[in-house]
Amino acid sequence: MEKGAPFGLPRLCVLWAALLVETCPRGAHGGNWMWLGIASFGVPEKLGCANLPLNGLQRDLCKKKPYLLPSIHKGARLGIQECQRQFRHERWNCILSPDSSPLTSSLPVAPSTSVFGYELSSGTKETAFIYAVTAAGLVYSMTHSCSAGNMTECSCDISLQNGGSPSEGWQWGGCSDDIQYGMWLSRKFLDGPVRNITGKNGNRLIAMNLHNNEAGRLAVAKLMTVDCRCHGVSGSCALKTCWKTMSTFDKIGSFLKDKYENSIQISDRLKKKLRRKEKSQRKIPIQKEDLLYIHRSPNYCVADHKLGVSGTQGRECNRTSEGPDGCNLLCCGRGYNTHVVRHVERCDCKFVWCCYVRCRKCESMTDVHTCK
Repeated sequence: MEKGAPFGLPRLCVLWAALLVETCPRGAHGGNWMWLGIASFGVPEKLGCANLPLNGLQRDLCKKKPYLLPSIHKGARLGIQECQRQFRHERWNCILSPDSSPLTSSLPVAPSTSVFGYELSSGTKETAFIYAVTAAGLVYSMTHSCSAGNMTECSCDISLQNGGSPSEGWQWGGCSDDIQYGMWLSRKFLDGPVRNITGKNGNRLIAMNLHNNEAGRLAVAKLMTVDCRCHGVSGSCALKTCWKTMSTFDKIGSFLKDKYENSIQISDRLKKKLRRKEKSQRKIPIQKEDLLYIHRSPNYCVADHKLGVSGTQGRECNRTSEGPDGCNLLCCGRGYNTHVVRHVERCDCKFVWCCYVRCRKCESMTDVHTCK
């Protein structure tokens, strides 16, 4: 269930938000659409296609099919939230640009740059993950809307029905997720704006981002599972009806995070096809599901306002962990501060007849460690 502000907004707030959107650059690097993912619930629909920070191609599609907006909104939010969940303990924690509003904002403050700022155009591993997970989020949201019957242009995958192996005790049925429409919409909405990227690294970024968009979409398709329901007397399961369904999005996010950890740096020189940067590995083919990057990432240890890097100073760390959330790694060897936090909460609650609940106040003290 979506969390955020109520669906309705005062007319004054909507007009104010529309004015802000009109003054910001639209569709920089094809990434300003991600602002929909941090807008409060119902805001994109209230503003309308013309007033949203979309690339020209995206705005045209939105005007032709305005009923897609809720699903695009949810897809962007799904991708951003999963990015933040996967990287919550890392030096780069998928932080939003300071110019963009937080996910919990009740007013639609438009970004002056893309939601992710530097990372969206840096050509790093982080760029790769952002493009992949948001493309996957759009496929996931759109396919879910199709299966739920929320759109007339798509529905369940009926091609499987009446197939299967009844002799072996199962057959296709139910409502299989048909991701074809979601894949098509994701390509139409995301890939066109990517091709308009200009600048010194434009062609390389185009090739990289298009590949990573498709890698995100393929992750949704690859991880589809088969669910079944038993039929028979007293639950004997004499016959099963099975259908295909998408995996949970956190599983898709974990798959893409693993691809991020094993992402491939590609050559600076753009040839007919993408090549690995390391000459000794160029005979190893690049798979469609691999994530690709051009430039090495900064270490994200120290704040760099020029690059939009916030650094790790003040981040909470785990003193006993050996992983990326551990104080040694997260604080980049600078050390950490420890302070005690006092927690007060209700406990030992009992129902008293009649009719209220009586609780005690319990206190606890917790050590909190933050990076220097």
